[in-house]
Amino acid sequence: MTLSTDIQPTLCRMCDDHCGILVHLVDGRVVDIVGNPDHMWNQGRVCAKARGAVDMIYHPDRILKPLKKTPGGFVEIPLEQALDEIATRMREVMERHGVRSTAVWKGEAVGFGQQEGLARRFAAALGTPNYLSNDSMCFVARYCAYKLVDGDWPVPDLEHARCIVMWGANPPHAHPSMMHELNAARHAGATLIVVDPRTSAIARRADIHVRPRPGTDGALAWGLIHLLIETGACAADFVADHTLGFERVAEYAKAFTPAAVEAETGVPAETIRAMTSALSGASPQVTVYLGNGLEHHENGVNNIRAIVSLDGLLGSLDVEGGDRYAEPLRLNDLTLYDERPPRELEPLGADRFPVLYDLRHESHTMTAMGAILDGDPYALRAMIVTGANPALTNPNSSRVRAALEALDLLVVRDLFLTETAERADYVLPAASFLERNELHVHARRQLVTLTRKVVSFPEVQGEYDFWHDLAHRLGIGDYFPWSDEEALDRWLLEPTGLDLDSLVDHPEGVQYAPIGVRRWETGPLPTPPGKVELTSRYLEDLGYDALPVYRSPRYLASPDPAYPFVLITGARKLLYLHSRYRNIERFRSAASGPGVEMHPVDAATLGMGEGDVVRLVSSVGSLEIAVQVVGSEDILPGTVQVTHGWSQANVNLLTHDDRFDPVSGFPLMKSVQVRVERL
Repeated sequence: MTLSTDIQPTLCRMCDDHCGILVHLVDGRVVDIVGNPDHMWNQGRVCAKARGAVDMIYHPDRILKPLKKTPGGFVEIPLEQALDEIATRMREVMERHGVRSTAVWKGEAVGFGQQEGLARRFAAALGTPNYLSNDSMCFVARYCAYKLVDGDWPVPDLEHARCIVMWGANPPHAHPSMMHELNAARHAGATLIVVDPRTSAIARRADIHVRPRPGTDGALAWGLIHLLIETGACAADFVADHTLGFERVAEYAKAFTPAAVEAETGVPAETIRAMTSALSGASPQVTVYLGNGLEHHENGVNNIRAIVSLDGLLGSLDVEGGDRYAEPLRLNDLTLYDERPPRELEPLGADRFPVLYDLRHESHTMTAMGAILDGDPYALRAMIVTGANPALTNPNSSRVRAALEALDLLVVRDLFLTETAERADYVLPAASFLERNELHVHARRQLVTLTRKVVSFPEVQGEYDFWHDLAHRLGIGDYFPWSDEEALDRWLLEPTGLDLDSLVDHPEGVQYAPIGVRRWETGPLPTPPGKVELTSRYLEDLGYDALPVYRSPRYLASPDPAYPFVLITGARKLLYLHSRYRNIERFRSAASGPGVEMHPVDAATLGMGEGDVVRLVSSVGSLEIAVQVVGSEDILPGTVQVTHGWSQANVNLLTHDDRFDPVSGFPLMKSVQVRVERL
């Protein structure tokens, strides 16, 4: 018998790097995944997660049939029956409690393409303002900070930089394909500075490793600003012509002397001076790349705004070797916000965190838990969750789980029976990235690529098919008129001048616009006043600080002796992405399990050794977990770290859903006061 073999080019979506891959099939079954050498971004390189996609799509625990919860547990039912019953129950909820008692929650487990726009479109078409997502506690705080200062989120031009700052980021584990650009810059002589309280994989390669206490990054940024101004190292012409608020910045920065910053951050004054010297010596070919490590603090947005201000002060914004504006691909908009604006419907959390809603049109997920449990500010009774697992990833997981169980209707679409799916009334099988056609934009390279459906399963729906079918059952089908994914893709491309067939012919991607720099020479920057906003009139009008004022984290400003340790969470591990892939056996056997990283002096003081089980306790909850004693340079004394995403050791049992950054609404998850108890 002759076997049929095939190779299909597409994109890996096991993380958000958009790496080009070649999928090898035998008789229609995926047998291997390798890098596509023709793709501009990864040039044939892939990490271990890409090959793990084979295990993921054929995993024995994969959900391939719709499930309905009964008193005896889940039972399989036909897809059409499941959709009919879900539509009926949604209508019942809306008749009793109103349309805004429903919500849609988008996650990442099914990819990062059109699924967000489709979920937003469905919510708007239905008439609910409550679009929720993982993004409102993932990258949105950084997005807001960049929007408030630069007007857009620039991309780092690593290849041409002379000084690269990785601040709270760890690309070898989070974005491996970024490393070939970074390494090329290092070989050309660029200085690498890493700011992280832990000695991460990228920190081990740094020329300067800066280790601030958790949550004190804003003080460090102000210390750099102080020295740049004091030494006359700012880009005077750029500051004068293209920034607003410099005088107020200069006055506020006076207090952040090297000695004062050392006292607050723990970073030696000589290290602060060395970092400033490296920045000023390389200006304007300086790029500052920010990671998730900065967002989950009560002072997160202002800390990030202070760091982002360095672009304007150094003149490194939109220059070769700096932080460059990417040209967007202007697709047709799926969201419906122009024709059906939801703001007057009172999205959950929009009154308390207006910046989050103004800049991202997202409801606040922690406020949503109160709406379910307490009816505050109004009742939330039904939710559709697609590719998200808030029962494991949101703060104060005990409360999240109680809320999910209290809903009148919970529908979850996912690949596996997650902690959230276990609480659902209906679980629908979702298509992985290898089972859908979607448009993907790689902003750093200004590429657009069409991913390909290379496999399929009979009752597993893609994102468009699901929202289309449910919308038509609920009488809002006019908003989902396209016959299939291909028709949708053609509509999305209409304003771009690109043809879908050309993308099919170029699986390595099509560059939709040439990469350019220095747009400020010929026109305004993309902020309301057209200049870098070192101070924000918009925030000031809302009652916030116009300047990115620094405030000490609570554990420093008002320490609680009952909780003497500082917990940081969420350090990246190469083989996992947030809560995903821990069920892939080849990954579990190659990586350590859950543990609390602890400085050896702290472990010795507490009489604890490697593998001892301890109880971590915060004011929110407690968790039993094994000790992992790390090197003396790997973590700061008095600080412990737990990576999130483990169901058997869920660190979000300890994190706060009652303490937030006042601008973004992000919860406190990375400077949590805890104590360590020996069992």
